[in-house]
Amino acid sequence: MFTTRPELLGTTGMVASTHWLGSATGMAVLEAGGNAFDAAVATGFVLQVAEPHLNGPAGQVPALLATADDPRPAVLCGQGVAPAAATPGRFAELGLRLIPGSGLLPATVPGAWDAWLLLLRDHGTLRLRDVLGYAIGYAERGVVVLDRMTETIRTVADLFRTHWPSSAELWLPDGRPPEPGSLHRNPALARTWQRLLAEAERFTGREAQIDAARRAWSHGFVAEAVDRFTHQAFRDDSGRAHPGLLSGDDMALWSAGYEDPLVTELGDWSLVKCGAWTQGPVLAQQLLMLDGFADQLSYVDGVPTARTVHLAVECAKLAFADREAWLGDTPEAAATVPDLLSADYLRQRRELVADAAADLRPGSPGGRQALLPGVLAETRGLAGGVGPTGEPTVRTSGVTGGDTVHLDVVDSRGNMISATPSGGWLQSSPTIGELGFCLDTRAQMFWLEDGLPNTLAPGKRPRITLSPSMALRGGQPRLAFGTPGGDQQDQWQLCFWLAHVLGGLNLQEAIDAPAWHTTAVPSSFVPRGWTPRGLEVESRLGTSTIDALREYGHEVTDAGPWALGRLSAVAREPSGILRGAANPRGMQGYAAGR
Repeated sequence: MFTTRPELLGTTGMVASTHWLGSATGMAVLEAGGNAFDAAVATGFVLQVAEPHLNGPAGQVPALLATADDPRPAVLCGQGVAPAAATPGRFAELGLRLIPGSGLLPATVPGAWDAWLLLLRDHGTLRLRDVLGYAIGYAERGVVVLDRMTETIRTVADLFRTHWPSSAELWLPDGRPPEPGSLHRNPALARTWQRLLAEAERFTGREAQIDAARRAWSHGFVAEAVDRFTHQAFRDDSGRAHPGLLSGDDMALWSAGYEDPLVTELGDWSLVKCGAWTQGPVLAQQLLMLDGFADQLSYVDGVPTARTVHLAVECAKLAFADREAWLGDTPEAAATVPDLLSADYLRQRRELVADAAADLRPGSPGGRQALLPGVLAETRGLAGGVGPTGEPTVRTSGVTGGDTVHLDVVDSRGNMISATPSGGWLQSSPTIGELGFCLDTRAQMFWLEDGLPNTLAPGKRPRITLSPSMALRGGQPRLAFGTPGGDQQDQWQLCFWLAHVLGGLNLQEAIDAPAWHTTAVPSSFVPRGWTPRGLEVESRLGTSTIDALREYGHEVTDAGPWALGRLSAVAREPSGILRGAANPRGMQGYAAGR
């Protein structure tokens, strides 16, 4: 099996992320005596500066964690809720059938700051200054601009100049997008973080300081600035200017928290995912369906056969159709998940697998009757929102799809975390000039039609695509992995899992193995397009395999040899040996460890 890099091996610690600055920062924290959670927080903040087109301070972060003292995994929920003023009726009054994908209307309560600090307080060991200082330094002194960041800013430059002047001031120095290889500074963000630190350090004690910094965000000057800003109206992709719905009171009423994860038994492994408020159950459902085809799945020299890819794609279509009908942030959705993963239901779903299907076919778990969003009939055939290597497809209106960063960390004691931060993208919402960051647009993932699990309601989380993963073996955390990529996250993670567990490839080989995804999945991003029978593959699958997939009825697009996914992974063996690997696609993700 060809591999671009070695799988890293060590015993001290491993950090893998979508940007080398994040991975190097996390490793520096481990070297300084911090644990995996300290390293994850520092990495997360640096990624907000290094990849601002993929995540930001007012975004969100779901994570899976397990501690050396208690290997039972937990979910860290850093996804904020819809504002109190956000109702389907409010959007109907505005004449909108979909929540815009840009501007202020789609903002949910910012979740990343509170989630990272909650993790640091409860499971870290270092002070806030010790982990936040790296990101402050990059915001003050500058981070080197990469090509994709320049391309993103160039796409929305006219929007910034004409309608979002505060964004133009920050992201168009000298009136132009920053050149690749140049330094870009964000002094306003550095000042915001320094002020939060100053508020924290009025108190003594590590935990007291962290809690003070959380209050300064949600009850103090940050919430006040957000409240003032959202009263202004800015143009969004509806073509009109709207003020926001998010208020300082919304921020004060929400805080991050912990939940039990979904744990699914898969032979020797146990897959750990977030619950029905994410698309996480989809990966479990795909793998359980594929288990019934185990004798037809195989890899040859590190490459899956055409039959393997075809079966994986058809199981993905069925699982994602169920996502549209059944998953969301409701008690009823959570109660449906066991039925979606039950043996009888999975057997029914497998019977539908034949040649390439062209329709969304949700099932009836527990005898329930499926209801799909009516607008999907209108968005059929529209292109989705994911470009090469999982980077977002950005339109001139600021609408973004398929964006995110990811990080995984494990330390010598066995503390482990997988996190997928996202939101607050520089291109999709106007910059709050005094704070140096913008709000998220995650509420675009809600539906405005009544009666769906993912229908908009105040205080509700949107069903997010963010989907970190962990796996246990013998009840012990052994593997943490994930990828950016919007709706494709739990398809590209399926590629990785099959290559690693079925194909026997090590972490780096499994990440490097040829990937694929179906576009017959309704996008969670405006305009919510999906392409029946669409299948994107990496050409390294081979000509004969691609031809065979077309014979199955798939409309195959060759995305190029290295085009799909931005995976990273870390692992820990019972012996204490640690492993790490990261995606070479895009030449940006790296693992670090020793």
